[in-house]
This record gives sequence, structure tokens and C-alpha cells, in this order.
Amino acid sequence: MPNTHRLVPSSLRPSLLLNCDLGESFGSWQMGLDDHAMPHIDMANIACGFHGGDADVMARTLKLAKQHGVTIGAHPSYPDLQGFGRRSMQCTEQEIINLVHYQIAALDGMAQCQGLTVSYIKPHGALYNDMMAKEAVWLAVLRAVASYHTPLKLMILATADAARYQQQAAAAGVSLLLEAFADRRYTAEGKLTPRSQPGAVLHGAEVLAQVRQLVSAGSVTTNTGTTLPLAADTLCVHGDNTAAITQLTEIRELLRLCQ
Repeated sequence: MPNTHRLVPSSLRPSLLLNCDLGESFGSWQMGLDDHAMPHIDMANIACGFHGGDADVMARTLKLAKQHGVTIGAHPSYPDLQGFGRRSMQCTEQEIINLVHYQIAALDGMAQCQGLTVSYIKPHGALYNDMMAKEAVWLAVLRAVASYHTPLKLMILATADAARYQQQAAAAGVSLLLEAFADRRYTAEGKLTPRSQPGAVLHGAEVLAQVRQLVSAGSVTTNTGTTLPLAADTLCVHGDNTAAITQLTEIRELLRLCQ
């Protein structure tokens, strides 16, 4: 039997902003179709060199974001270029603070050279997953953002436990951006279903159905069939290949029609 919760009317909820991980090429190695994705998104999470990206890629991606009026965010990771930032590392709190500051500062400096400003950070890969699963990593990332020399927002996964994260962030003077995923099935606890489980990744019409439910009802249907209220500020989309770009344009049009 589905859970029954009081849902917020769509007229009272802000529009979902689309965010996408970009600038992840490195040297002659190309990752993603940034030129095709950028015109359709609101927020660009730009790699800072530790999992992807380099000085030339950063400059090109920033120029593209400026051209399309897209908000800029830093996308820092563990120092794992070979593993694309997808491998967890045992770092101390200070090491996490330093590696986050280092990467934000690199993008921030490059952005200022083009008259742009970094507005937020979204950790990448294993750092993002560890932040949502391990209290020590979450607090280290939060302190890194809180102690950066200019105010930045922090993007984290929108979960059923969002109020706790918001309280801790507010106490540190940090504003959060809650992120939902268009193509991932949620658990009844409000987490993402592990990719190792069947049905964890949604495709085609399933993606559009989940986006429509998020926008119209402020909820998702979980892997157990229950209805889970999910407050989100932004929706993660992809620009890795032509199929992803097609899906992105469909999501953009769906949001336009719904909102």
C-alpha cells in the first residue's frame, strides 16, 4: 500500500533547475558533448582537474557557459584522475578541506579571468557518495565550503533526511541546493538504489515519468512502489552521448510544459 503524505502544491514549489557535469575532458581525451548540452541546462558542474578537466578544458567550458548564460559550479573530487574520481579515498578532514579549496580556487580564478563567478559546488563521484554516506566526510566538505573566502552554495542529494542536513548547513552559514536524479530509482529511505540492483537506472519513458511526478506532485515512486515526497531544487541530467542529449532536450521541454 503506498505511503500517504501531504504533498506541496506545484504552484508553491520553485521550478527545477537542470544541472549537468561538464568540462570532464582531459588533453586529447574527450568526455561528453558539452557543446550540445550547455544550451539546455541552467547549472554547469565544471570539473576542476582532479578527476577530469585541465586548464584548456576549463577555459573552453567557462566560455561556453558564459555564452549561454549558465550558472557555474565547481565539481571537485578526490585526486583520482586515473579512476575518474570514482574510487573512495581515506582522507583526513583537513585533507578534504584542502583538496576542495584547491579545486574551487582553480576554477574560481579561471572564471574571474572571464568575468564570471563560481556560485556553488557539487562534489563528484566517490566524494559525493562518501559525503552522503559518512558523517565525517559530510562535515569536512561542509566546513570546506563554509571556510572558503567567498560564500558558495553546496549541492547535495535530496533525501528524506534533508532537514537534518539543512540544519547543520545553516549552523555553518552554508545554503544547500537539493539535487534529484532523473534517471535513478529511489529506495523507500530516499536514497538512490545501488547500480548493482536491477532497475536502479531508469530509461526512456521511465525517466520522463519520474520527472513529471517530481514537478507535478513533488514526489517519486520508490523501488518498493511507495510514494516518497522529495523536495528538490535541481535535477541532474547528462550530456555524455547523443542519446543523453536527446533525453535532455525532452526533459527541458517537459519542464517547460509543466511549469
